[in-house]
Amino acid sequence: MKEITKIVSGVVLTALVSSCGIYTQYKRPEVNTENLYRVEETQSDSVSIADLSWDELFTDTDLQSLIQEGLQSNTDLNIARLKVKEAQATLMSSKLSYLPSLQLSPEGTLSSFDGAKPSKTYNLGTSASWEIDVFGKLTNAKRKSRAALEESDAYRLAVQTQVVATVAANYYSLLMLDEQVDITKATIKSWEEYVHSLRVLMKAGQADRSTISQAEASRLSAESTLQDLLQQVNELENTLSTFLGRVPGPIKRGKLNGQTFPQELSAGVSLDLVSHRPDVREAEASLKQAFYSTNQARSAFYPSITLSGSAGWTNSGGAAITNPGSWLLQAVGSLVQPLFNRGTNIANLKIAKAQQQEAVFTFRQALLDAGSEVNNALTQWQTARNKIELATKQIQHLETTEHDTQLLMKYGTTNYLEVLVARQSLLSARLNLVADRYSEIEGVINLYHALGGGTE
Repeated sequence: MKEITKIVSGVVLTALVSSCGIYTQYKRPEVNTENLYRVEETQSDSVSIADLSWDELFTDTDLQSLIQEGLQSNTDLNIARLKVKEAQATLMSSKLSYLPSLQLSPEGTLSSFDGAKPSKTYNLGTSASWEIDVFGKLTNAKRKSRAALEESDAYRLAVQTQVVATVAANYYSLLMLDEQVDITKATIKSWEEYVHSLRVLMKAGQADRSTISQAEASRLSAESTLQDLLQQVNELENTLSTFLGRVPGPIKRGKLNGQTFPQELSAGVSLDLVSHRPDVREAEASLKQAFYSTNQARSAFYPSITLSGSAGWTNSGGAAITNPGSWLLQAVGSLVQPLFNRGTNIANLKIAKAQQQEAVFTFRQALLDAGSEVNNALTQWQTARNKIELATKQIQHLETTEHDTQLLMKYGTTNYLEVLVARQSLLSARLNLVADRYSEIEGVINLYHALGGGTE
């Protein structure tokens, strides 16, 4: 045992001299997050919309129920949770590597020569081996496993935020389609009333058949649009149902009008991307793994030190077989130094360094992508709000135009074509207004998701 202690002490001294960098802890690389958002100073606040929990942002009770169902039943999210459990088990295995491995190996033999009385021998033995982590192989493996757990958990959160955003986006898409269906139905009813009025006028000699045919064609066009909208509603309900892990079917929902959201949206400071966005945390966790893989590759250049021993009770203590038995003890220390695989180790280290640099680029790109998504979401929200204001004024003018052209045609100072154009323009403007309202809500959802909201 004294000799083993001397060997270990010598190796530890060598390690202190030559193993620089093996135990180095990961540090985040320098990244510039200044001006990551193209927002006005009034919008760049320390408080971010991502600080709100999803049930605080989405106050529709029907939507809240659907999001809760998605968080429980979505297939991708459940798989992500299982991957976290796998990573936890891997980390536990890495921690257990620090402990000795024990093995129980009892054995017995029964032998007889030339019909003589059989002799019985037995060995009730146990053995243990323990690898001393002088050169950081086990430590870096544990740190790498912890980083893998962080990556798996960040992936789970990324899937969770995606579930919240997807359910919300599909829900509000259904509300938009419902509103467009109602507008189209009202338009069809208006065309039916208008056709009826034209038939009455034709009997009185104040309208002709071509005018009625044009009106009927416009009504049928609106009917066709209605069928397309109903098909989209059905398909979107089926898509959302399967996303929630249920069989396709109807989705309980409210109305687009009355949905409320914050009137001012804040992205927060740029550094919030690091703390909130799961994909950025996932990219950094991947970088940590690459960093500790490089450390592991360096550890491969140094020897492995293993202490092993065995103890047991045997009745075969040498040439003679004795009964009762006696104790048998053994202790071994081994040091394995790689000699002929240095070229392989050098290649593995180069690969690990290259992969670490790739991970650095991926991490920095994740930040840039996050900033781009935040900028796009803010722009979408602001643009939709401006378009809603313009569309509202446009509809007011088109309603006046449609009303006046009907009166002018009734008293014979204009023709049916102008009425048709006014009606079609009004229908298109109303449908566009609904789409703009949805785009405004979608901008809120996209910003919330881009900032990593919904992890609570």
